[in-house]
Amino acid sequence: MDRLRLISRDFGNPQARKLDYYRAHGGYQAALKALDEMAPERITGEVMKSNLRGLGGAGFPVGRKWSFVPRNTGKPIYLVVNADEGEPGTFKDRYIMEWDPHRLLEGMIICARAVGIHTAYIYIRGEYVHPERILRETIEEAYREGILGSRVLGRDFSFDVYMHVGAGAYICGEETGLLESLEGKKGWPRLKPPFPAVVGAFGCPTVINNVESLTYLPHIVSNGGEWFANLGSERNGGLRLFSLSGDVKRPGVYELPMGTPLRELIYDCGGGMADGKQLKAVIPGGSSAAVLTADEIDVPLDFDHLARIGSMLGSAGIVVMAEDVCMVEAMRVISHFYAHESCGQCTPCREGTGWVARTVDAIHAGRARRRSVEDLLQIADNMSGTSICALCDGAAMPLRSFLVKFRNEFDYHLKHGKCDLQRPVPAAAAK
Repeated sequence: MDRLRLISRDFGNPQARKLDYYRAHGGYQAALKALDEMAPERITGEVMKSNLRGLGGAGFPVGRKWSFVPRNTGKPIYLVVNADEGEPGTFKDRYIMEWDPHRLLEGMIICARAVGIHTAYIYIRGEYVHPERILRETIEEAYREGILGSRVLGRDFSFDVYMHVGAGAYICGEETGLLESLEGKKGWPRLKPPFPAVVGAFGCPTVINNVESLTYLPHIVSNGGEWFANLGSERNGGLRLFSLSGDVKRPGVYELPMGTPLRELIYDCGGGMADGKQLKAVIPGGSSAAVLTADEIDVPLDFDHLARIGSMLGSAGIVVMAEDVCMVEAMRVISHFYAHESCGQCTPCREGTGWVARTVDAIHAGRARRRSVEDLLQIADNMSGTSICALCDGAAMPLRSFLVKFRNEFDYHLKHGKCDLQRPVPAAAAK
């Protein structure tokens, strides 16, 4: 199927990591345009017109985020790149860092020019050993070739980039938890306000952008914000990368226009259901998104449409589940993840996530109280909106949706102490 690809066209091509290849295909021309021909305000204006949303999960407009940064504090302004891709079901930023690292650096230069930034930190998750090595080599090459440093691309503009490797905490994907970790402290999210745009890294104004968001900037500068906006849906500009996994024939990373129907992603890109099975459920935006049933997959994949049906696009981690998936077992896995990854700072999250995990365990084993489902729904309500960051809500949203949409399976476990579905063990695993 022919489709427009902007940042995924060289995925799988080792040559694309090399500077000579990148430059031969127009690399760093957008950065030169931003440095030579565009005032900072014009760059920000084009990004605003593009309707580029934050593609790490929150979906906040990138240009508006930049506009909040004060320029007259006398303090340096920092750029922090959120490469701590820890949302279960999400792996698209890893592809960018592995296959197109120079485009990320070019996007960072454009952001730096727009906001007046001279120092950036890339905060990458500790498990991304291979992408981290590639990024370090790319940064070193960029310094050798005069792309980074005291005179960026030979112009009167300085920009330095540093790598910081996280220690494997999901909570450090939250931007203020990330800042605390970057500063050498425990990764506990901060109370807001003040927001990082005003008081961020080391007490200074800070722009925090996701890897994918920054990687689209060269295309916006080269072709204009209106062009990019028209590629997507209303208020959701351009394309984005979708991580597709689960019970589909062709899992992988697919770059599609914002607003593409979920059904098209599953059946056209993913080739449909594996092994001829029937679709049962889909997680549309990483594990913290509310699950969708098979009857809900005609929804356009953008932030606004998914919010209207009670879920979210989030990090665009699409997990497809077939008819023989036990939804109690799926929820058990998710609940244990959030119980493990809660930082423990807020009582509703610290106590609630553990309580949920233990109760779902009991339901799965058939040893729970008859009213355990009602208890879980009440716990989810009490967890929502009660913590400093969104992890508590991220644990409550899928829980509530699983319980409401697949109540029959939870009731069966409560009554019989087992699942009414028997998912076959793959032959290789059975040996």
